[in-house]
Amino acid sequence: MEAINIFKNAVNELHGKGSYKTERIITTRQGRLIKTADGREAINFCANNYLGLGGSDFMVEEAKKGLEKYGFGLNSVRFICGTQDIHRELEKKIASFTGTEDAVLYSSAFDANGGLFETLLSDQDVIISDELNHASIIDGIRLCKASRKIFRHNDMNSLEDALKESGSYRIRLIAMDGVFSMDGDIAGLNYVVCLAEKYNALVMIDDSHAVGVIGARGRGTAEAKNVFGKIDIITGTFGKALGGASGGFTACRKEIAELLRNKSRPYLFSNSLAPCIVYSEIKALEKLEHDTGLLGRLNENTGYFRSKITQCGFEVCPGTHPIVPVMIYHEKKALQTANALLEHGIYVIGFCYPVVPQGKARIRVQISAVHTRQDLDDCLQAFKKCVL
Repeated sequence: MEAINIFKNAVNELHGKGSYKTERIITTRQGRLIKTADGREAINFCANNYLGLGGSDFMVEEAKKGLEKYGFGLNSVRFICGTQDIHRELEKKIASFTGTEDAVLYSSAFDANGGLFETLLSDQDVIISDELNHASIIDGIRLCKASRKIFRHNDMNSLEDALKESGSYRIRLIAMDGVFSMDGDIAGLNYVVCLAEKYNALVMIDDSHAVGVIGARGRGTAEAKNVFGKIDIITGTFGKALGGASGGFTACRKEIAELLRNKSRPYLFSNSLAPCIVYSEIKALEKLEHDTGLLGRLNENTGYFRSKITQCGFEVCPGTHPIVPVMIYHEKKALQTANALLEHGIYVIGFCYPVVPQGKARIRVQISAVHTRQDLDDCLQAFKKCVL
């Protein structure tokens, strides 16, 4: 069939560009050490397991309790018979943790972003979006009839120009990531809030790589930038620092939450988040509220690795986040380097176009609270052997 040949040629083109992504198979829990399907053991430096909760005994045991008490699944969407008391409890906890009035649970953060913009905005409104926003924000915006303006990445002058040009719209919504996942840089949210107040705009951030990770208590970008409680809409995930399973949320003003529960399509037409995930996430948030030890170890590990890999002569994107992009630039070399590092017991992934811009290929190293100092040193040595 002609259509199948078109698809086959598209796959061959990916191979030719060196950007075809294969999926490595692991046979263990997602933890500090993992085993691949061929039996090799490696130190995991590519998971979003920032606090080490993914695969931890703590989360496994809490999930078992939730499974036994509340069952495997609800076989329903929220507004029919899919809302248990723990779903509302988790929504209240995530709202409190992020400094908002209410929250709505979703199957994923992608769904949270996908169901946000079209619910709230019309062709009378405008979305002002950072040029490096995550794909889920971009796709959510595409579903919406609102006009859109793009401002230069984290550039407050460019943002202000867009706000000035948008005075005729009913609602102006600034949309951006809290932490930009490819570079690990953090939004200048303190300046964004000042501009939003000046021009009567709303602020939405996707804090998937920030909640549990940055801020004095791990409460995200708003806390890190001293504007906690001043953000209108925060989307995020339970699939990264908060345990790594699945599920997302939109934490927001109560009026926005009411609209989402009544009109957001991914919320209305997706089964409820699994009870064992909901139950264990409640316990994870309780743990983080009373103990910053994991966050402290994460920050210590991140500072050490960033300092040492720079001293080794590698170019990394500057910052303080545990995402540490080591720049390789050439796409095939990035993929080859990742394979070579696996041979030395370091599990990382090469990132190439279209995930990052052409000519900006990299190895994204992600630091965890459960990495030991020896793990970090082993990773540094492996980089020196495989790249320099």
